[in-house]
Amino acid sequence: MHRLKDARKKVIGFKQSLKMIERGQAVVVYLAKDVEDKIRLPLLEMSASQGVPVVEVESMEELGKACSIQVGASAAAILKD
Repeated sequence: MHRLKDARKKVIGFKQSLKMIERGQAVVVYLAKDVEDKIRLPLLEMSASQGVPVVEVESMEELGKACSIQVGASAAAILKD
């Protein structure tokens, strides 16, 4: 998951990640396994329809740390340069 820390362009959170997938700007999406289905399912569906790979992360806490933030993160996306 080191790509996430090193990524120059990224968004963190459900709404921002979903928006970037819809706009065709996301290269890869990271999704916490412990997130609720109301967040999980729309992200998985949109990623599949846009052909964006999804990397599942064990927990929101782990994803938050990978994003260098102090709180958990449900999702994050690396964007095109």
